Amino acid sequence: MPNLQLDLQPLNSFLACPTPDQWVAAALADLPTLLVDHAHCEKKAASTAVSLMFRYPEHEDLVNQLSRLAREELRHFEQVLKIMRERGIAFRHLEPARYAAGLRKHIKTHDPERLIDTLIVGAFIEARSCERFSKIASHLDEQLQKFYNGLLASEARHFEMYLNFARKIHAQKPRFDFDERVAFFAKVEGELIASPDEVLRFHSGVC
Repeated sequence: MPNLQLDLQPLNSFLACPTPDQWVAAALADLPTLLVDHAHCEKKAASTAVSLMFRYPEHEDLVNQLSRLAREELRHFEQVLKIMRERGIAFRHLEPARYAAGLRKHIKTHDPERLIDTLIVGAFIEARSCERFSKIASHLDEQLQKFYNGLLASEARHFEMYLNFARKIHAQKPRFDFDERVAFFAKVEGELIASPDEVLRFHSGVC
């Protein structure tokens, strides 16, 4: 059943477009691949958080939040692996979707702009994850439905955390229009989601 306690309107307004129905149909037709890629996504999210902790130790508040986030993402990774084991699905290497690379190629190369852009991109990745959990949950069996509904709140928090820190760091030395930068990445993200993709991944476009 849907998570009625979580207001997804701010998150849906943040994203430029909803997930296409074609992606939902493709995901439901190949749940093993979706679960394998979901596990990879959780692992990568934890790795990204730890990488930022090492790169920006001077941002103590951010580092503390990233530490908590990394632990949470690894817990999710372990939960996905457990579900896969119960279903006889082997964890394996998958070539990543073009999604994350398509966003990150626009990140500025010098700080603080690089950090701000990285946090904005992180917000979009987490927001899209949350939106996709909500899209597919009601179509799944009871175990997966409960699991994905349980992830909604945490992913929504992650999206807000990344965006709030990006805004906070930008405010310290505003060199560009923050909302325009967010709008730029929203457009890029929306185009990646709405355009055709060759492979099914958790963040792929239309398959």
